[in-house]
Amino acid sequence: MPVEAVIFDIGNVLIEWMPERYYDRAHGTEMRKRLFAEVDLHAMNDRIDRGENFRDTVYETAEAYPDFRHLIHDWYEHWIALAAPVIPQSVRCQRALRDKGIPVFALSNFGIQSFDYAKSIYRFLEEFDRSYISGHMGVIKPDPLIYRMVEADCGVEPDGLLFVDDRADNIAAAVARGWQTHLFETPQGWADRLIAEGLLTAEEIAP
Repeated sequence: MPVEAVIFDIGNVLIEWMPERYYDRAHGTEMRKRLFAEVDLHAMNDRIDRGENFRDTVYETAEAYPDFRHLIHDWYEHWIALAAPVIPQSVRCQRALRDKGIPVFALSNFGIQSFDYAKSIYRFLEEFDRSYISGHMGVIKPDPLIYRMVEADCGVEPDGLLFVDDRADNIAAAVARGWQTHLFETPQGWADRLIAEGLLTAEEIAP
C-alpha cells in the first residue's frame, strides 16, 4: 500500500529526550542515580502526558520527596534542557515531506503545557498538518485507543500511514492496527526508509 501520510513521534525522533543526561550534567551521576532510584520521575511524566497540569504535577511530586525537592523542580524549571537537542536530519525530513505535499502528522506522548512551551522554542513543531498530542487526547501510547483516535480523525486508512517511533512497544501497537511502521534507531536509518519508500530523495534532505 502506498504511503499517504507520515506520522512522527517527537521525543527521540525530532528532539532528543534523555532526562537522565541532564541530571548527570547538572547534578552528577551519583545524585542522578539516587534520585531516579527513589522517585519515579517517568511515571510523574506519564501523568503530565495524560493531561495533568505540568507545573502542578512536578511540584506535587517534589513535595512528596523533600530531600529531592530542588532536583525534581528542575523537571519543570529547566525542562527545555531535558528536551534537547534537536535532531536536524529528522527535521529536514519532516519539512521536505511537507514541501512535497505529503501530509505529515505528529503522534506524541507530550503534556499540554510542555508541548506549548516546546513549540515556542522549536518552531518546526508548529509545522505538522495535524498534531495528536496525548495530553489533549487523555491517553498515551501504546494504548490502542490513541491509535484509533488518530485513524478516526485523519481521514487516511491505517495501511496508508507510515509511523516512526523510537519505542518498540509503540511500534508494535501501531502494527496491530495495520499501520506501516519504522522503529527509529538513527536519523540516517529513518531518512533511508523515506528514500526507499520513494517519498524523498537524498538531495531533498541534504544539509
